[in-house]
Amino acid sequence: MRAAIESVHGVSLDDLRRRVEAAGRTDAAIARDLLRAAGVDDATIDARAAEVTAAAVAAYDDLCPPDLSDRVAPGIPALLEALADEPDTFALSLVTGNFEPIARRKLAAAGLGRYFAEGQGGFGSDSPSRAELPAIARARAGGWPRERAIVIGDTPRDIACARADEVRVAAIATGPFRAEALADADAVVDGAHALLPVLRDWAR
Repeated sequence: MRAAIESVHGVSLDDLRRRVEAAGRTDAAIARDLLRAAGVDDATIDARAAEVTAAAVAAYDDLCPPDLSDRVAPGIPALLEALADEPDTFALSLVTGNFEPIARRKLAAAGLGRYFAEGQGGFGSDSPSRAELPAIARARAGGWPRERAIVIGDTPRDIACARADEVRVAAIATGPFRAEALADADAVVDGAHALLPVLRDWAR
């Protein structure tokens, strides 16, 4: 993102004193905060947003290691495989603040891309507001009903986006936030191994 912003807007972000929080946010929102901190006005940010997106996608494609499997939280591949084996009960859809091409590239490098079909999901390229993404994902899944939708995440913003769409949320305390910070979720587990029983129980 920093490389994209610097190339498109010709600004340096090296000396920024204000830290821009990233966890659970969309790429577009992060980019806007970085640009504002660098003194760029909102009108210019909006006018060149598509350029920044394209430059970020290109930069990520160049910088992303070919193998990200070591970055995957323990138990996630087994959890996704188990959910995919029950297609009459579960449908997998990605909801992420990343721009879609970046998210797809990241998943492919992590060996998880096959679980998330093209044409499905909600991404940071769809809206700068994380709160809007679950509804976008449900619409792309053919109007998936709220009562059957579950957001799974590891940040308070993941919980907030689920609440905004009035769907249930399960939090995994394996990311940057401890269980206490995720207590507003409908369920909090300490790892992916503990999530499958919760999801099956809710599905019933």
